Parts: sequence; C-alpha cells; structure tokens
Amino acid sequence: MEKSPNLWEFLEENKAQINEYIELRIQLFSLQFIRKSSNIAGMLIWLMVLGAMAFLISIFAGLTLGWWLSGIFNSPVIGFGLTTLILLFITLLLFLLRKHLFINPIIRIIIREQTKEYEAV
Repeated sequence: MEKSPNLWEFLEENKAQINEYIELRIQLFSLQFIRKSSNIAGMLIWLMVLGAMAFLISIFAGLTLGWWLSGIFNSPVIGFGLTTLILLFITLLLFLLRKHLFINPIIRIIIREQTKEYEAV
C-alpha cells in the first residue's frame, strides 16, 4: 500500500508557488489600500477646498450685509452688530446640526465610494 503524502511534503513541493501567491496577495492588498486611501484623500482635499470657498463667500457676504445694514440704519455699529448676530446665529445652527449636515453625509459618501466595487458584483 502506498503512503499518502502529508501536508509537509505538499508544502515542500509547492513552496515556490505558495511564496509567489502570498507575495501577489500582499501586492494586491497594498494596491487596493493605495487606491482607497488616495480616493479618500482626494475627497478630503475637495472638501477642504469647498470649505475654504464657503469661508471666503461668507466673509464677503458678511461684509456686504454689514455695509448694507449700515446704510439702512445710518450707523456702522448697528449694521455690523446685526451682521455679527446673524452670523453667530448661523454658526450656532450649523454647530447644532453638524451631524445631520456634515458628519453623517461625509461618512455615507466615503462608505459608498469604498463599497462601490462590491455592489457591482
């Protein structure tokens, strides 16, 4: 009766193929990680640019509103004071609604982008 090959003999015979397979899998995971991390980094840079533009728009809109209200009330103190109160109110609203307006949508976008290839299968 012939002795069946055991696991150690199989591993010794196929050692090169197993090493090559493991190296290829490591390279594949590395490339997938690079792709996903670069995708996330690109989205974060886009959000930072968008935030900077929103900041500049709010500055110029605040100055415009301040000067307009100053003209209406004939007092720069009242005009810019009201503008400050309006901007503080908007900031408070954004702070209170930050999870619903910013955090959760960004998390959903990142999850959707990272699971896009799994949904196609």
